[in-house]
Amino acid sequence: MRNLALQERRNRQILADLVRTYIETGEPVSSRAISKRFEEALSTATIRNVMADLEDGGYLYQPHTSAGRVPTAEAYRFFAQEIASQATLSVEDRDWINREMAAGVSAGEITERAGHVLAEVSKGVGIIVSPPLRKTVLEHARMWLLPDGRVVVVLISPGGNTRDKVLRPARPFTQEELDATADFLNRHYSGWTLEAIRGDLLLKLANEREKYEGIVRSALTLCDPGILGESTEQQVHVEGTAQIVGSPGFPDQAQLRELLEAIEEKHRLVALLNACIEAPEPVFVQIGVKEISPAGENIALISAPYSHSDRAQGSLGVLGPTRMHYERAMTAVAYVAQLFSEALSKIE
Repeated sequence: MRNLALQERRNRQILADLVRTYIETGEPVSSRAISKRFEEALSTATIRNVMADLEDGGYLYQPHTSAGRVPTAEAYRFFAQEIASQATLSVEDRDWINREMAAGVSAGEITERAGHVLAEVSKGVGIIVSPPLRKTVLEHARMWLLPDGRVVVVLISPGGNTRDKVLRPARPFTQEELDATADFLNRHYSGWTLEAIRGDLLLKLANEREKYEGIVRSALTLCDPGILGESTEQQVHVEGTAQIVGSPGFPDQAQLRELLEAIEEKHRLVALLNACIEAPEPVFVQIGVKEISPAGENIALISAPYSHSDRAQGSLGVLGPTRMHYERAMTAVAYVAQLFSEALSKIE
């Protein structure tokens, strides 16, 4: 039924006009409102018949009998995939995004500015997810022994990004061993990802055990992504959470609190945005995000991958109300992902 409802070009255009009108006004859309903006001369009766077919197809619903129609999640999905995906970034948005991103000097500043831009264009939350720890490129490693036997491992990436972890290794280490291990990693593996380092260390251990066993086993223990853990607190930058509070999509305060708590947890956001890296589309759109919270049915996710050092991919995107300006948000997400990749490469 849903495919049949959109077989005719006229029906698709009426649906697109209705979704766009509802996004602009927030009010149920009447047939008269559609007739004023439709490119062909159609009677309101004809438009009402089309709207009834679209309602039967699951694209519209009528809040009450005397009201106009409101788009469903399926209508937003159609609009994002068929209409907004063909949009181009406005000159004004391009210039504004360029100015915002150009002012960032460090990786932290660039990330903060990208998050701000994404939050503004969506009137929601801007999110930047760094590449997984195993994809982190090592520039320099440092290690310190604590008085209780724990070890602090600090991994510095190109551009000055740092990730640190306090470990309690299975066997005790001396500070001399830690210094030797860090020196070995810095001399042999600067510019490698942790995943590639681990693979090469295992190869050395298999082929040249006598030469490398002690130092390699130490390096495997202290520079293993599995042992260091995937710390979501260090991987996710969230900007603009307060904008969700003012969204008309959340009259239920209990649902809103639940959604904000889910956003604060962040690990669910990591899984969602990382999924976009595997998606075939350059910009991934998900209408209704119940994976993070039941209240997520009123939220849309728009995300895109970015590259870091040509070796690893992270992801960025927006969480906003389903009634958002998809054309602006989708084109902005794609452009910010491009600029973010370029900016990171310039500071390395």
